[in-house]
Amino acid sequence: MAKESKNETRVQRWRNKFRFVILNDDTFEEIITLKLSPLNIFVFSIITIITTIALTTTVIAFTSLKELIPGYASSKLRREAIELALTTDSLQVALERNERYINGVKRILEGEVIDTVLKEVSGQDTSALVSLALSSPSTQDSAFREWVEQENAFTLNQSGMDLGIPQLMSPLDGIITSSFDKITGHYAIDIAAAANTPIKTCFEGTVIFADWTSETGNIIIVQHENNLISAYKHNSALLKEVGEFVRSGEAIAIIGNSGENSTGPHLHFELWYEGAPIDPQGFIKF
Repeated sequence: MAKESKNETRVQRWRNKFRFVILNDDTFEEIITLKLSPLNIFVFSIITIITTIALTTTVIAFTSLKELIPGYASSKLRREAIELALTTDSLQVALERNERYINGVKRILEGEVIDTVLKEVSGQDTSALVSLALSSPSTQDSAFREWVEQENAFTLNQSGMDLGIPQLMSPLDGIITSSFDKITGHYAIDIAAAANTPIKTCFEGTVIFADWTSETGNIIIVQHENNLISAYKHNSALLKEVGEFVRSGEAIAIIGNSGENSTGPHLHFELWYEGAPIDPQGFIKF
């Protein structure tokens, strides 16, 4: 009984009423009068705390105030992080493209392309062959050639446009003695012509290499638009230097027989597109 009486006393204490009065200090007039109990105060305090927490959380979650919290990334920082990620990805793509480009140039300079030119005319005077090839054809032959050239011009130009390759011109008038052949590793065409014949660039661009190597002799390489590179090997003389801009059809070298891999006066002509060799006869009308 004593224990139950004690519990009732505690409950009664929570329910005891108290009067909260605010008086005018001069007139003792009651301005505010409230009847409260400890239980009312406790419940009101709990509700106030929960409401305050809910409102604070809502304001922080849905306004820019959350950016003031230490360790929380601001919207500007997140945007910059996204832009940085995109930039990094673009740089990675550009780096891979440049690596393919550099590797392609290295393959050209290191002579990985097997030079099998002029086997059939080795030891012969190529000038006579060129003169024979350039002799005047018959009327019927000329008409047929003109028709074939028109058809080939459309096909070559269309295939080049599909790859983004500009219309190219032949660097030399002569006899093609060896064609492009991936099986044998001959990634070029070889053109025989008379001595001292000038070699012209197939399209406008910038000279990125002009020097001599033991395997390919005097070599000049031109960088064109759309990741296209043209290489001209075994020249007797070079007419342009690195960094010079050359226009389409401009003379850049003189045909020759320089280099260990050469067996007679000729041009070893290569085309590289995006770091890979392509058949010049597929894009140029010779």
